[in-house]
Amino acid sequence: MTGIEEILEKVANKEMSVSDAEKALKSGSYADLGFAKLDTGRSERSGFPEVVYCEGKLDEHLVSIFKRLFDSEGRVLGTRANKHQYEIVREEVSAAVYDPVSRLITAGKPLKAGGMIAICCGGTSDVPVAEEAAQTAEFFGCRVERIYDVGVSGLHRLLSKTDVIREANCVVAIAGMEGALASVVGGLARVPVIAVPTSVGYGANFEGLSALLSMINSCANGVAVVNIDNGYGAGYLAAQINRLAVR
Repeated sequence: MTGIEEILEKVANKEMSVSDAEKALKSGSYADLGFAKLDTGRSERSGFPEVVYCEGKLDEHLVSIFKRLFDSEGRVLGTRANKHQYEIVREEVSAAVYDPVSRLITAGKPLKAGGMIAICCGGTSDVPVAEEAAQTAEFFGCRVERIYDVGVSGLHRLLSKTDVIREANCVVAIAGMEGALASVVGGLARVPVIAVPTSVGYGANFEGLSALLSMINSCANGVAVVNIDNGYGAGYLAAQINRLAVR
């Protein structure tokens, strides 16, 4: 049920006056907290609620934002969070759960969308970025098949999972080093591939720049690239593509 539907239902059940409903609808575009303006109308426009980037936020700001979004949406996703941030959020939002691998804080039930995406990563050092992508997509209602540690140095490992890749509505390919995994996956998949370069690698990897450039220059068709270590961005985009496939 959307925010507008909830307001109309409250009016129909005489739980809210017409004047209060009018005020709620007029102020529905954003909630002004002074230090932040929360996009409470984003679910109506995009189908997905606003997500909180936790890193760098003041404690009191983070807690206020998280609580307000949870009260408004019934669910919240926070990215790039640390354990301290989780602990202070959980004092106000008891439903909050933290995963130290993906660094995500989630609260509330995931959306229901259906459909499957596949998330591949080159090595186990890439798993934190892969889990950020996977859990983001799951939060937005996707079923996720994880295909981890299938880097190109042992190509047979990836080829053994070709059937899963071809069943997916979207594939995310995550790799550091030279970033070759994205091109190989792009050659196997018949759906869009989202490539995620990671900062995993030695000096000439330039903290992910070499993988980024390799992926941007991929000769495989249907490969798009997000920023270095941006698992969240890949998971979000994959969820949008998946949503189109299951309509």
